[in-house]
Amino acid sequence: MLSRKGLIPEDYLLTRLAEDVLQHPKFKAKSRKARFVAKNGRCNVAHTNIREQGRFLQDVFTTLVDLRWLHTLIIFTMSYLCSWLLFGMIWWLIAFAHGDLDPRGGDLVPCVTQIHSFSSAFLFSIEVQVTIGFGGRMVTEECVSAIAVLIVQNIVGLIINAVMLGCIFMKTAQAHRRAETLIFSKHAVVSVRNNRLCFMVRIGDLRKSMIISATVRMQVVRRTSTEEGEVVPLDQIDIHMDNPVGSNGVFLVSPLVICHVIDQRSPMYDMSAADLQHDDVEVIVVLEGVVETTGITTQARTSYVSEEILWGQRFVPTVSEEEGMYAVDYSKFGNTVKVPTPGCSARKLDEVGGIARYKLLEGVTLRPSVRRRRGSSGRRRSGLETMHGSHSDPLRWSTEVSET
Repeated sequence: MLSRKGLIPEDYLLTRLAEDVLQHPKFKAKSRKARFVAKNGRCNVAHTNIREQGRFLQDVFTTLVDLRWLHTLIIFTMSYLCSWLLFGMIWWLIAFAHGDLDPRGGDLVPCVTQIHSFSSAFLFSIEVQVTIGFGGRMVTEECVSAIAVLIVQNIVGLIINAVMLGCIFMKTAQAHRRAETLIFSKHAVVSVRNNRLCFMVRIGDLRKSMIISATVRMQVVRRTSTEEGEVVPLDQIDIHMDNPVGSNGVFLVSPLVICHVIDQRSPMYDMSAADLQHDDVEVIVVLEGVVETTGITTQARTSYVSEEILWGQRFVPTVSEEEGMYAVDYSKFGNTVKVPTPGCSARKLDEVGGIARYKLLEGVTLRPSVRRRRGSSGRRRSGLETMHGSHSDPLRWSTEVSET
């Protein structure tokens, strides 16, 4: 792993994930639905009862590339061995039909010199297909059939070389290898940014060679039902993002915090901090781009379930200026700090007039640490409770203490 190569401390794991595991408390395990996308980007989907298996043979090259390395190497070896054995048998039959296998001498000109058994015919087949040519065996002009077989074997050998070597090259240069150095924060956070409740994740690239035309997409996968009663087990809903550059395209030269503003268009608009711990919500983040060195399009994926979304926290800075250049500290890539954040949903915040109105009613400011006077706090809280007619206000801050 990258941590073993000295790029980052051993306490942090970077295989598309980076997180200080000691900073966040462990969540209690609960029974939940299977996640759609694993943390390493692998889709947790099993294809069963496929009756039309012949469709895979219609695209043999892609099927070979998608196979495991062990199966590919077995097919690679068997394709050459079978072709050598097949043409070795043909060369032996040509020699047998022409009488070249008889030990008698005379003026008989063989079709292929120095072929006396199947072993010598098999060796000649290898020499022809891989163009070795040791010089002991050669085709003469005695048999037209031998010349035709020589041409056919050369063409078949070139086709096998092109297919198998192309397959090996594509497997070694697959785009997902580049995605191993595209990392995501282990946890997502929900906090206030620019007076709006936002869902945020951090992405980064460990290589100096950049990802060209990088784009980021987010989707919420949840179980829904239509008005007609139809149950959709995996309803994929696109969510809008407010990236640092103002669009889905990102300049991934340093770690970036990708932000989704939770507004009326967001599927998380009605979700509060309490709802997050009970609902089976999964947010999928997809990073796509073109590899600068090879020009191949690559894609990195991860997902965040309810237990991996931290409410009332934000990411700490990782970029600092040192001696005229910017330095990125990847040991802080997944670190977060607690910040004052309303524990209610974005809908309820809009109902009371937004964050600014709520701050006016609560008398708080969005700073890393908040302290209140006991008397004034009691008066403000009593006023707000009177407004809602309850002593238990749902629009309370999820935390009032920042990083210690």
